[in-house]
Amino acid sequence: MGSMSEEITSARIDVWLWSVRIFKTRALAADECKGGHVRVNDASAKPSQKLKRGDIVRVRYPGWERVFKVEKLITKRVGAPIAVTCYEDLSEPRPAHLSMPPVAKRERGTGRPTKKERRALDELRGRKG
Repeated sequence: MGSMSEEITSARIDVWLWSVRIFKTRALAADECKGGHVRVNDASAKPSQKLKRGDIVRVRYPGWERVFKVEKLITKRVGAPIAVTCYEDLSEPRPAHLSMPPVAKRERGTGRPTKKERRALDELRGRKG
């Protein structure tokens, strides 16, 4: 039986991304690696690639990229307060256009808005008459 103080020297990239809560599932982390959306030290990463302390991990999302420096290697999923101690986030802030709420859409088949609905929509959008 191993003790809790044992230091892990390497971990699979897909396991680490799942463990530190970058991705919700390990399968999703593996799929993102296979799809070329994850890079380690500026090289494309396969899901089984070993990660070391100090490596730079880049995860590409539509419209922006997150950058992490590996501080601690873990292979078991942990709570969010512990997970954030395992990496240093070097990312740019999330672009404003990605932080905006989605545009409201009308239910299909409801036709054109009435005059009253249009005025309410204009008011929501900050437009005056």
